[in-house]
Amino acid sequence: MLIKPAADGTGVIAGGAMRAVLEMAGVHNVLAKSQGSSNPHNVVKATIDALSKMRSAKEIAKNRGVDLSKVYEG
Repeated sequence: MLIKPAADGTGVIAGGAMRAVLEMAGVHNVLAKSQGSSNPHNVVKATIDALSKMRSAKEIAKNRGVDLSKVYEG
């Protein structure tokens, strides 16, 4: 699963089953791509798994031991 933030007003750019899960989760303005299986059951399971594994920028900065601005600027 590839789920990337998009500019405001973009909406949910994703295929069938993934779009349904993202919309039900209340996610807005994302670009998403399913790589591998196109079986809707597997796509739904993988999308839910990907959403559950998302981390905040603060968590990433803490794990890397860097300042929060470094995470945003690269």
